[in-house]
Amino acid sequence: MKAVRLAVVALASVCVAVLVPGQAQAAEYSSALKIRGVQYDAPGRDDNSCSSGNTDEEFLVITNFSRSTTVNLRGYVVKDAAGNRFVLTKNHTLQPGDFIRLRGGRGTDSDGGNVVYRNNCNFLWNNAGDSLYLYKPSGDRADVHAYTKAKNDRDGNGYVTFHK
Repeated sequence: MKAVRLAVVALASVCVAVLVPGQAQAAEYSSALKIRGVQYDAPGRDDNSCSSGNTDEEFLVITNFSRSTTVNLRGYVVKDAAGNRFVLTKNHTLQPGDFIRLRGGRGTDSDGGNVVYRNNCNFLWNNAGDSLYLYKPSGDRADVHAYTKAKNDRDGNGYVTFHK
């Protein structure tokens, strides 16, 4: 009986040790801002022409999931797996529950219209799959997600949801 108890205690210790790394990983998500989803494949044939292309139809949705904290996006950084990055250099205030769409292409940023443009007509997110990173102005990671078209976009619409 004593041997069974020791085995149970040892097994419980192993389970706790396995859970600890998961808890440490959760600390990286301590931000109110999260990547809600990504339109990684713009509708239609990809065309990165600034005058007639569809890069503005490719976007990343960043949402303030806080119930009480307003967040200014200035200084936040969005990256992909290849190291392409976009720094939000202007003040964009997100009230609790509010969101922005970080779009490709050129346009006028608008808090009221919930849009920020990258002012770059190149596609950023890879159609087959990519990794998305959101960093706080301090350099700490706020959120990260990876997707593949085959695994995460079951309906084939080019959009993947991460947080609801």
